[in-house]
Amino acid sequence: MESKTASAPAFAAAQALRVIVGRLRRKMQDASAVGELTASQASALARLSLNEPSSTSALAGAERVRPQSMAATVAALENLGLVRREDDPDDGRRQLIFLTPEGREWGQGARASRAEWLAGAFTEQFTEAELAVINEALILLERIVEP
Repeated sequence: MESKTASAPAFAAAQALRVIVGRLRRKMQDASAVGELTASQASALARLSLNEPSSTSALAGAERVRPQSMAATVAALENLGLVRREDDPDDGRRQLIFLTPEGREWGQGARASRAEWLAGAFTEQFTEAELAVINEALILLERIVEP
């Protein structure tokens, strides 16, 4: 697609969407905090349950945190017995992170908590007609991320 200068309405929409997505992401992380896990730990478990195994640096990139922060999160999860590390057979300098059976349960619970929170917020905040508009907007926004 040819690059064009953004119109004022497009720029305003982009700015508003960026702010809303950031706030929504934080709220969803808070909703996924289960039991004694922090939101970042629960989010890392949920991410691993979708894409396992992973490296600390890949998790950090996906979660948009510094690798040092993710290393601390992974270490805490390992201490809780929720993840285990193994040497990467393709790169001896790297370790892969796997969920333990208990970690898999927590990860799936974190994902379910986020989905339940968001569905509840939609139900409480919007009418059926408004939800239809949101679903139409989501279809349009999907174009941005389609390959």
